[in-house]
Amino acid sequence: MKIVGDSELFQQPYDNDDNYVSRTGVKKESEDAQALGMRLVALSKTQLDKMGLDEFLYDAILKTKLIKQKTEAYRRHLQYIGKLMRGFEHEPIEAALDKVLNKNNNEAAQIQIFEKMRERLLANGDDEVQVLLDLHPQLDRQKMRQLIRQANKELAKGPESKSSKELYKYLRSEIKD
Repeated sequence: MKIVGDSELFQQPYDNDDNYVSRTGVKKESEDAQALGMRLVALSKTQLDKMGLDEFLYDAILKTKLIKQKTEAYRRHLQYIGKLMRGFEHEPIEAALDKVLNKNNNEAAQIQIFEKMRERLLANGDDEVQVLLDLHPQLDRQKMRQLIRQANKELAKGPESKSSKELYKYLRSEIKD
């Protein structure tokens, strides 16, 4: 028994082609690229500098900041950024974006680490200095001991201590982890 019609006549372009992308797929990729571009436009200039973007994309994003939002020119420029984004791999850009946006959380964690380190130094004195010097030999023992002594004297007089802040700044500047 023969089925009506020839199966070769009813072939679709995607039947034999593994690289075929439907029009819906192309539109989805385009919308994703434009959405990523919009996330980049929301960043500040310093955050964009840290990402290491392509020169043309970087300039286009900075020019977007000069255009009034909610205008047709702004919408068209976002579409242009989406067009530029289609020429780049999205994964490295998204990874850099996540790293830049997560920086605040890392910064808060670093602040807590250095504050606890300062508190231990003020509480334990020379024993904690030795432990810290074993971990970070680039630190100056004499300077740390001097700052700890001055901070303890100032803390005995009142709640604020200039030397304690200086100790924190010294630890922060010298220890790079």
